[in-house]
Amino acid sequence: MELLLTKPIIHLNIVFAKYLGAFVLIIIALIPTLLYVFTISKLGNPEGNLDVGSVMGSYFGLLFLVAAYTAIGVFASSLTDNQIVAFIIAVFICFFFYFGFEGLSNYNIFGDTLYIEKLGMESHFKSMSRGVLDTRDIIYFLSVTALFIVLTKLNIKRANK
Repeated sequence: MELLLTKPIIHLNIVFAKYLGAFVLIIIALIPTLLYVFTISKLGNPEGNLDVGSVMGSYFGLLFLVAAYTAIGVFASSLTDNQIVAFIIAVFICFFFYFGFEGLSNYNIFGDTLYIEKLGMESHFKSMSRGVLDTRDIIYFLSVTALFIVLTKLNIKRANK
């Protein structure tokens, strides 16, 4: 990291490089799962009896979920030098963003629970996995991704001083 920070590279470029590297690695790992979709489509009775809209919506939702989780992971790794601690922090933040807001909305201490539930990733992912690509869901995932990338950049800048 020290070698990178001594080069004339913008901090945001360092963060984007790490983010894109991790994101592309996860995409490469997900590509073979398309074989399952093809196999289920061919084995269906009748052949091709598969809700393609729901499957494609689930994959798009998964891509946006992966984008947000990758940004959270990159942010967690910028907080500490220890990989295990960064992993635990990332898992905790991802768990909170997926299940935490819905759990908070179940307590009904905030009045209208719909707004608290909409802060979490689960409701947005479920909406996309039904095959409905709503701009609110896409903007939510892109906003969370951008937020954690910016937080990572600020954390690297702060640690560099």
